[in-house]
Amino acid sequence: MSDKKTIWIVDGAYLFNHGRNKPFDYLKLKAEIERANGGRLHEAYYLNTTPDIATDSQNAFHSWLKSAAPRGPKMRVQLYSLKELNCTCPSCGQGFSRSVQKGVDVGIATLIVKLAAQNCYDRLILSAGDGDFEDAITYIKSDLHKEFWLHGAMANLSTDLQCYADEVLWIDDMHPAIDKDKPGSNGDGNRS
Repeated sequence: MSDKKTIWIVDGAYLFNHGRNKPFDYLKLKAEIERANGGRLHEAYYLNTTPDIATDSQNAFHSWLKSAAPRGPKMRVQLYSLKELNCTCPSCGQGFSRSVQKGVDVGIATLIVKLAAQNCYDRLILSAGDGDFEDAITYIKSDLHKEFWLHGAMANLSTDLQCYADEVLWIDDMHPAIDKDKPGSNGDGNRS
């Protein structure tokens, strides 16, 4: 049993992209994270973008994420607006726009540092693939002496973060324990 107060922070877009090829269940994933941790998590956070915060914060999936066990994984959900980015095709010069993530990385970095500074955790488990969080991780490890575990896929997990990790939890190794049941087998909306 771990005596470490542990929080888990999830970059929802990162795990969503993994789940497109290997669908998983967040409730099962949280159980695997807790098993690896050696005990229950103190808190769990899910951050992602959405086209409509007001509507999506109440949709079935986000409501299910907030639900306590045994029904759901009991995660605090923080949603950010998508931003329209105007682009020009370099080949033909045609203008187009696309939606891009806005605020999630800053939200995650702020949460990492804020909760560490408030001494809300001893161990951070971060499910995120890119190296944008390197400065935040360096600060919590070097200055605040927090333990850092990284969770992600072998195909796309930043080596910039791997080198700081006290432990790396590979989601690839957690399958089939976290695999989602066949579609329609439950109504929880627990999609990845």
